[in-house]
Amino acid sequence: MRLKIDHITEYKYEEPVQFSLQRLRLTPRDTPGQRVINWTVDVGEAHSEVEYDDQFDNLVNLVSVYGEREGTRIVASGEVETEDLTGVVGPHTGFCPLWLFLRETSRTKPGKMTRELIRRAEGDSELARMHALMDAIHEQVEYRPGSSNTETTAEQALEARSGVCQDHAHIFVTAARALQIPARYVSGYLMMEGKAEQAATHAWGEAHIPSLGWVGFDPANNICPDDRYVRISSGLCYRDAAPVSGMRIGTPGEKLSVTVTVKGQEQVQSQS
Repeated sequence: MRLKIDHITEYKYEEPVQFSLQRLRLTPRDTPGQRVINWTVDVGEAHSEVEYDDQFDNLVNLVSVYGEREGTRIVASGEVETEDLTGVVGPHTGFCPLWLFLRETSRTKPGKMTRELIRRAEGDSELARMHALMDAIHEQVEYRPGSSNTETTAEQALEARSGVCQDHAHIFVTAARALQIPARYVSGYLMMEGKAEQAATHAWGEAHIPSLGWVGFDPANNICPDDRYVRISSGLCYRDAAPVSGMRIGTPGEKLSVTVTVKGQEQVQSQS
């Protein structure tokens, strides 16, 4: 499938900001199941400081803005050709050893709620247990926009029994690691049926299955990623894979707006 993606992130500050430095993880790479046809990241008046591959093999752009600025606008767009591999990404590659993906973070620290959840992850193989885990999370944690934030932990979302895709992903990797299965958080895009425009990027989890390598699981939708998904970045939790993060010098008040549009080739042709 050929997907056309437009992702606009805009910050408007309450008062002019003197300096900002932002880390952008907005560029997809060629991986099993996806091929980048074209892609651009427009940072407007910002200055590109450096481009590098981080420890998780994500392509990162570091950009800065100097002077009295009232806002920042970042536009990532392009086309990606995808294939349905039923979530299988393949063997582990990159700088980080596989055992690192068993390590907990502040957002993925297991507790009582996680221990109760993994009792439901039954199966005669690691793959079967991960499918059971995905099913249990989807059933137990309701998708409810606005019910959490980027600092919400897996335990807090489990206790609230609600969250967004970020929370579903954090719960999945937390529980998988508690079962001694390496797992990572993935940020990317999803073409939703009947809805091209979205308010955010998507997130899901991947577990490492010895016979298959990395395999994706999306508890928010209770499926393994197919050709409607595009991977952008991954890491131990949201912090490592956030599309945009950074710091600034100036007033703390800001208004953030995000618009993501994901269309299939048929949708693009029908509108042209």
